[in-house]
Amino acid sequence: MNGVNALLPYDFSPLTITSYMLVMVFYGVALLRMPASERPGPGRIVTFVVGVVMCYAVMQTAFDYYSQYMFFVHRGQHLVLHHVGPVLIALSNPLPIMRFWGRKIPQGARPWLAPVQLSYRVLQNPVVAPVLFVGLVYFWLSPGIHFDAMLSRQLYWIMNWSMLLDGLLFWWLIFDPRSPYITNALGYGKRMLLLALVAVPQMLLGAWIVFSRGMVYDVYEVCGRAWPLAPETDQLLGGLLTWIPPAMMSVLGILIILRRAMHEDGRYPKQPAALIKSSGHMNT
Repeated sequence: MNGVNALLPYDFSPLTITSYMLVMVFYGVALLRMPASERPGPGRIVTFVVGVVMCYAVMQTAFDYYSQYMFFVHRGQHLVLHHVGPVLIALSNPLPIMRFWGRKIPQGARPWLAPVQLSYRVLQNPVVAPVLFVGLVYFWLSPGIHFDAMLSRQLYWIMNWSMLLDGLLFWWLIFDPRSPYITNALGYGKRMLLLALVAVPQMLLGAWIVFSRGMVYDVYEVCGRAWPLAPETDQLLGGLLTWIPPAMMSVLGILIILRRAMHEDGRYPKQPAALIKSSGHMNT
């Protein structure tokens, strides 16, 4: 497969390509129309674009072909969709872009967004978010479900999109740029706790795959592998990608949140955010 063909979609999805195009167009238009004082810096823009491009690449290039015929490539695909890409997008802090488009929504249309806002609050609940984050990994790696998902085009796309959207929601909760000292954002200690909690079950799942004696995912035997790699080696590499990188991402996230907490320590009064907000309303 030459370089040009490697960049072309293996399984062309108009919905996927349109979605990514719209994201980049909306982001670019907002950058051009925003006041310079609100516009993200070059580093944040590059981080956002790299995160989006990485997610697109594993879904709509030859990478997607290999992920359907090699277990360890599939695990690399979900590592990008569930961790690396969403982490970069969240760290780029697209909140100013979101606020820009939020101000463009007509007042008459805002009541129609109530179900979306309610769903968002439920999914961002600090109990629901980590359970869903880990639960989806376990769900799609259940041998029977994984077998069906890899043989069904519709289930395959549902699987990949669910991993991406869930990753975006979870990592946005973790790297929410708003300070918990002056807003109702999740506290830094709770964010670090969530990162530690989601790391353990993912490590256990990866270890189970690595140390399994038999073939756990025989769908790759049915469909055939893209490369002449021993099935045991393919499963071993896939298990390691499920085990080690997600744990490292949690450690990295904890360090980033710890640095942010230390940077803000002493800058705000030691009062709950709700109390600060309520006192602000009383003064106005």
